[in-house]
Amino acid sequence: MTHPFARLLACAAFALQAGQAAHAAQTAHAAPVAQPPVDVQLAGQPSKNAQASSLMAPIQNIYGRVHLSLNGRWSYIIDPYENGYYDYRHMPFDQSASGKGGFYDDRKPKDKTDWVEYDFDQSPTMKVPGDWNSQAEKLQLYEGTVWLRQVFQADPKPGKHYALYFGAVNYEAHVYLNGKKLGMHKGGFTPFQFDVTDKLVKGRNFVVVKADNTRHQDEIPTVNTDWWNYGGITRDVMLAELPATYIADYKVQLAKHDPHRISGYVQMAGAAKQQQVALTIPEAGITATVRTDANGRAAIDLPVADGKLQLWSPDSPKLYAVELQAGEDKVADRIGFRTIETRGHDILLNGKSIFLRGVAMHDENPLIPGRLRGQGDMRMLLQWAKEMNCNYVRLAHYPHSEEMIRLADEMGILVWAEVPVYWTISWTNPDTYANANAQLTDLIVRDKNRASVIVWSVGNETPESSARNTFMGKLAKTAHALDDTRLVAAALEIHRKGNEVTVEDPLADLLDLASFNEYAGWYWASNAEMLNYHFNIKYDKPVVITEFGADALAGYHADADTRWSEEYQDTLYRNQFQMLDKIPGLRGMTPWVLVDFRSPRRPHPYFQDFWNRKGLISDDGKKKQAFWTLKQYYDAKQRQYDGAGSQK
Repeated sequence: MTHPFARLLACAAFALQAGQAAHAAQTAHAAPVAQPPVDVQLAGQPSKNAQASSLMAPIQNIYGRVHLSLNGRWSYIIDPYENGYYDYRHMPFDQSASGKGGFYDDRKPKDKTDWVEYDFDQSPTMKVPGDWNSQAEKLQLYEGTVWLRQVFQADPKPGKHYALYFGAVNYEAHVYLNGKKLGMHKGGFTPFQFDVTDKLVKGRNFVVVKADNTRHQDEIPTVNTDWWNYGGITRDVMLAELPATYIADYKVQLAKHDPHRISGYVQMAGAAKQQQVALTIPEAGITATVRTDANGRAAIDLPVADGKLQLWSPDSPKLYAVELQAGEDKVADRIGFRTIETRGHDILLNGKSIFLRGVAMHDENPLIPGRLRGQGDMRMLLQWAKEMNCNYVRLAHYPHSEEMIRLADEMGILVWAEVPVYWTISWTNPDTYANANAQLTDLIVRDKNRASVIVWSVGNETPESSARNTFMGKLAKTAHALDDTRLVAAALEIHRKGNEVTVEDPLADLLDLASFNEYAGWYWASNAEMLNYHFNIKYDKPVVITEFGADALAGYHADADTRWSEEYQDTLYRNQFQMLDKIPGLRGMTPWVLVDFRSPRRPHPYFQDFWNRKGLISDDGKKKQAFWTLKQYYDAKQRQYDGAGSQK
């Protein structure tokens, strides 16, 4: 579904080639300030070859622009030896003198004597967006290169800019248009785009993507994770048309801790960056005009009188139509306004202390194999969370789609958003840090206008060391620098000595929450023994338990001491509540996890079968006993906090 504010093409400037079905664009929204094409691979890293890249920062709210969806059936070729990328001396074809020779040429034999060993036209097709693992049995566990091709018609207009946008490709993507390389992007969960203004041709065009989901030690995430390594073009692809001068980026949010001031900026790009920009919020009667400087930037700083804005909250997720116009360009968005801060042990939403009644979730549909494919899948998961009386979700362990964040805005669900700095990273490798910093930056810039997002997380369960503290400390400082209006956190680890559980991590000094994972009753202690433990938390900060849980095979019933049973999981939850409620600063939790999910780390042939069974809902959508136990606990927490009144 195209975002309601998207402007449709006025005429058939673009059309998918006959036989290539065009699927409607999934609702999602992109990010940062557009920059001139630079010679990069990722986050400012120098390119390994002499070719300039057309990689550019994604446009904020690209779905609000004139665009053509390139979703649909893409032809694909499996290439485990990367014959389509390297010659027999293992040199990349796209770095040769001619730049030709790879599968990206989409070459056809000239006659019967010509030799071509691939053919996209006769190859199978898969749905995009979509992972390849769930679309062909032989690709279920595949890690490596797959080439994907789409064909479309274009009629580029003089004086217009054109951008080729990808919502996400896992993990490394080399992108070619009409046989010419546009560039490369690493990172499987954030958007990227290329300037193709001078590369489109009138008539037939073809885009080829070399997608490679191979795991590597020095990447983000690293080789060791606990989720399925879904490969492919997993989010929307589109071709966007922009005016000669256009609104590249903007931030329109309440100022830090101040419900009476809107603060932000607008950034122009293109031919004439100095522009007068009009900002309007019609329903609130707010209008303003700013003028950008020679670099195309202007600050936004507007007073807001009492009663002008209804503040966004889970109970009342009010979104306003916000419009920006500069010259020929006009962008419309739906934005909520709220404040979030901490004070001692309290988390204050719009000045009122709240308890984060949460649950963690992966970007995966348990009922239909693979990544979430669209709004229906996403709404189903968020609705399950709301049925449990959740007001909060942890979107683990990587950036989820723009559309998921938009739905959280609409449905009134607070969000913890995270980057995949997970377990043991190459802490001393500068390229690894640059990668992590780029993914964090892309996430924050993409979702900075979303009221639902209240926490930026810089990682999960990372072991303490001097190198790790430096690495993650720099990430925390990046998050604070990019956005001082939201909380910054990480899922920390605990230490145990005797019956004392200690939370003391140097990284916590840079974070706004004392947030940590603990698996009492599953990975350590029994259900009964956990009640003998107590917590020693060294920080005067709100405590949020980011993970606890137990595996349970839905429908397997036994006594409360039998592992893998629903009764064991249910008892663990009840005992966790007794144990955790003794923490004075407890202000939220996200038990692990909403639904069972696939994981190659979970091989038990009966209880797991390559599924992590810690879900409160089974792989066929059945609610386990602990689902209702958690709901009962959250109902009580809601009554407690609704009666507490304002803390301000």
